[in-house]
Amino acid sequence: MTHASDELIAEYVAGHGLPADRLWGLEAHLETCRVCRGRLAEVAPVQPVVDVVWNRLGVEIELSGVPFHGPPVPPREPRRQRYRRRWLDTWVTPAMVPWLAMIGLVTLLAVVLDQVWHSVLDVTGVQLFAPVLPVLGVAASWARGLDPAYEVVAATPRAGLYLVARRTVAVLAVVLPVLGVAGWLTGTAPALWLLPSLAFTTGTLALGGLVGVSRAAYALLGLWAGVIVLPSFAVQGQTFALSTGALPVWAGIFALTTVVVVLRRTAFTRLGAHH
Repeated sequence: MTHASDELIAEYVAGHGLPADRLWGLEAHLETCRVCRGRLAEVAPVQPVVDVVWNRLGVEIELSGVPFHGPPVPPREPRRQRYRRRWLDTWVTPAMVPWLAMIGLVTLLAVVLDQVWHSVLDVTGVQLFAPVLPVLGVAASWARGLDPAYEVVAATPRAGLYLVARRTVAVLAVVLPVLGVAGWLTGTAPALWLLPSLAFTTGTLALGGLVGVSRAAYALLGLWAGVIVLPSFAVQGQTFALSTGALPVWAGIFALTTVVVVLRRTAFTRLGAHH
């Protein structure tokens, strides 16, 4: 493994204005290299700075009449637990957990109401909800208003398509199995809900590179509700978008939007794509 040079670390600590590519490359390397993080800590020890801040803060607190007992000592977690938490933090955010739970409840509701809908519709509840459920999780995983650490995450070297893709995969890993069980319970062929789900997910990312991931998700949700869901209740007969004849179209949309996401991957490094 190639480690950062002493000169590069010294320039990083001194803040001499490293070029953006070298700066981001070094910070990305520090995320995974314990050796270089140790060398960085030797050059720029953090604890003395923390002690100075806490000492000044302690004086101000005592002058206000409030007892001060020093800086809090965080509980030491087992090494395996620390590793598991760090691994989870790179894939999901706390804001995603309630949204994923909500997606599971909506899927369960679709299964419960499927018998009622099936008497008036030629499609299942899973077909109506499957394309947009992953979109909800993707929007929650990259929304400024839902992630309290958004600014910190957006400033990291891996805040572009790399992190967006990881969180999207985490959403699909939870949502798709749930939809698979729901499709099995309602007798829905996997291709009828899987391809639209994947197409809407990549479509959200493709459009998100232009207007922001959250805005793209809301726009596609409204489009699906207005063009597919409402007409399905108003007009008798199966909508083409939910039939087997539309599967090649969904496959083409999925392939096209995937190419767009890859070609415009640099768009996710801009703050506008995080809205």
